[in-house]
Amino acid sequence: MSTFALMAGGTGGHLFPAMALAEELRRRGHDIHLLTDERVTGYGAEFPATAVHVIPAATPSIRNPVRFAKAGFTILGGVSTAMGVLRRIRPDAVVGFGGYPCFPPFLAAALLRIPGILHEQNAVMGRANRALARFARVLALSFPQTAYADRFRLEKVVTGNPVRDRVREVAGAPYPALEPDGPINILVFGGSQGAKAFSDIVPAAMALLDEPLRRRINITQQCRQEDLDRVADAYRGARINVELAAFFADLPERIAKSHLVIGRAGASTVAELGVLGRPAILVPLPGSLDQDQKANALVMEKAGGAWVADQATLSPQSLATQLHELLNAPDRLARAADAARSAGIANAVERLADLVERTAKGHS
Repeated sequence: MSTFALMAGGTGGHLFPAMALAEELRRRGHDIHLLTDERVTGYGAEFPATAVHVIPAATPSIRNPVRFAKAGFTILGGVSTAMGVLRRIRPDAVVGFGGYPCFPPFLAAALLRIPGILHEQNAVMGRANRALARFARVLALSFPQTAYADRFRLEKVVTGNPVRDRVREVAGAPYPALEPDGPINILVFGGSQGAKAFSDIVPAAMALLDEPLRRRINITQQCRQEDLDRVADAYRGARINVELAAFFADLPERIAKSHLVIGRAGASTVAELGVLGRPAILVPLPGSLDQDQKANALVMEKAGGAWVADQATLSPQSLATQLHELLNAPDRLARAADAARSAGIANAVERLADLVERTAKGHS
């Protein structure tokens, strides 16, 4: 049995693949520790680890010298704290999943000469991973073409992005048949915090559809808590069946039952759509510095499994036009479902676990 320390920022996008790897490594008899930041409280109770260690971390801001200096002291403190944890648990290797909270513990591991693997979930290498790549032994990629990865001279392995066991359990479910007069299941979600834009645009778009089509639609939509009432009113006015919630714990099962998904293009979302094989209209989160979600979405669109929409130009009218075309073309949706599945890497977690074990063995 080996001991592995997984390091991830305290958001779902980083923690979910780390959780998937932890589940697989524990099945193989290994001991797992998680090093993360204080945001883990929303997910940490479910994380399959012997212990969760909260490490001080901060995001440096070059524009604000005071904040930059303060962040520097926090990071130094985090490195010191992480070194103490790593000396105590003595991992055979560490795996970083990105985000600035990963920086102090991964740097601490490098200082202690513990071999490190970085996993990049997106089609654009994140800034934290770019900063840490010089300290890593291996870079595991989710996409064969990953922006900035070629800058670094270290071993690169395409593993795919691991998905949780809950996703894998329903991965074999066939795409639901779309009968001419049968129900149409549409799932709308915008990441762990929902998406106000979807609350504004999607109900209005659905209301513009022809009444015979509206009667067939069953909507499941994740909304922010403060948007639930107004979104419910909008669907009620359009006489559309809807289920709303601020969070769905069974999202993988709901994706599997869907004929079409409308969502963001975060790394976990794109990976799960690929493994489950469900077509999607992807609306990348606007405003990100590296446009990682847009890059993820374009990979899925190029494969034929999704259609990318720019939030800046998306309107109820344009979305309604696209929905009318897609929902009246069941063969087109079924082909997109097959294409999405062909783009997914269902055994990503096994491939990453194999790489972790090989790296640890090479160090012993």
